[in-house]
Order: sequence, then C-alpha cells, then structure tokens
Amino acid sequence: MTKAIRDAAAELAATSDTARLDAEVLMAHALGVSRSDLLLRHMGDPAPATYAALTERRLRHEPVAYITGTQEFFGLPFGVGPEVLIPRADSEVLVERALAAQPDARRVLDCGTGSGALLLATLAHLSGAEGIGIDRSPGAVALAAANAQALGLADRATMLPADWSQEGWDETLGRFDLVLANPPYVEADADLAPSVRAYEPAGALFAGADGLDDYRLLIPQLARLLAPDGTAFLEIGASQAEAVRSLAEESGFATQVHQDLGGRARVVELALRT
Repeated sequence: MTKAIRDAAAELAATSDTARLDAEVLMAHALGVSRSDLLLRHMGDPAPATYAALTERRLRHEPVAYITGTQEFFGLPFGVGPEVLIPRADSEVLVERALAAQPDARRVLDCGTGSGALLLATLAHLSGAEGIGIDRSPGAVALAAANAQALGLADRATMLPADWSQEGWDETLGRFDLVLANPPYVEADADLAPSVRAYEPAGALFAGADGLDDYRLLIPQLARLLAPDGTAFLEIGASQAEAVRSLAEESGFATQVHQDLGGRARVVELALRT
C-alpha cells in the first residue's frame, strides 16, 4: 500500500498542491477507514482494487471532497456533492464572529445554505436556538436536511426552498437574531482552478461582472429579517470589503469587516443603526 500511495502522489503532483495528502485520503476512503487509522494500522495492507479509479477521478481535477462525499467544517462532518459548494476553512471565521456577537441567539437564518455548514455549525454551539436554511437549489435543500439529520440537529434546523431574487420569498420567515449568508460572489470572468470551475455549482459561485449582484439584491432586504438587536454576517471575496460595506451603509447598516486566518477580508458584519 505504501508504494500505491507513493505512486498516486507522484501522478497527482501535476494536478494538486496537496498530492500526498490527497493520495492518503483517497486510500483511506477506499478502505473505509480514517486517514489516521490508515497511517497507524493499514500501511502494510494491499491496496484495494477501487483505489486506481479514485485516483483517476482526482487526476481529472475532481475535488477530493466530492470523491469521498464528505468535508469537515468547524469540527463537524458534512456530506457534500456537486449540488453544493465545498465548505472551506476560510468560512469558519463567519461562524466564530456570529457566535461571539450573539451568544444567546434564539433564531438563526442562513441565506444560501448549501450543505447547511454555516447554519448547522452555528446551531451546534447555540443549544437554545432554532434555525432556517434557505436555498434556491432543491438538491442543496435536500442535502442540508440530510446533514441536519446526521448531526442530530433536525429538530432545530429547517431547510426550505427559497430565492431572495423572487418577490415574497421571506414573507413567512419572521425575524432573526442572526442572519448568515455566503452568497455567490465570484466575478463571471474570474480565473478559477479547474477543480472549482469544472465541478462546483456555477449558480453558487458567480454573481455578475463584479461579483456583487447578489449583495445588491440581498442587503436591502436584511432590515426586515433582523430583530431589533440582530446582526447579519456576509462572507465576501477578498477584494470586496469596501464595495459591500458601501452597499450595506447605503441601506442603513453599521458595518465591521473581519479577516480570515490568512489575513484576508472575509466577512462583513451588519447591524441596524440605532
């Protein structure tokens, strides 16, 4: 098995910056064990026949998370598939800031919930809260609901089909202490890695020529979704902080910008001016 992993890593080096890690994760998936179990207990075992096919998929730039069907986020395992974006560690700062701002939140809304990662990670740390995740993709709604069930949060998390570009989408939702959103924010002509452009859902990525189309739609609607002392947190692209702050302030919000672990602007916090 050591040779099979070494050979796969050598092949994947042309495709991935994390070739050895990818090779190990795919081998663990083929064996049905964790990567740590693979490294501690199975390196002397023969490679399973299914391993070569998994490596071939990765050579075609398919993301490892789609191949294995899972991705960890905020310490929790999430099922993922091509109907949703893969949750990324950079987004964890949004959850951290939301929890810090509203530690006693009772109602949480996640706009564009995808896999449910933002909502479910937040609810996992707010034992008294309930939440709603909305998405315009039926596949995403179904996957988020399955993740809520798998994480034991289905009694506090409701996933609904809704599209903030449509009239009346929020009429029955009420108001929330926290509104979270990771909307599409990629420019239409952005230079993306093949694993992103070819595999992740375009509808969750692209938002017009400047990547701001969905902020222009969503931000003016947030005032009617927030409780009087509520807070909204929007994920942004690294170069979009000032543009999104301007849109928010034009709509009557006070704003703060938060950086991710790489020091990039990642989240804009919005609160109603008093």
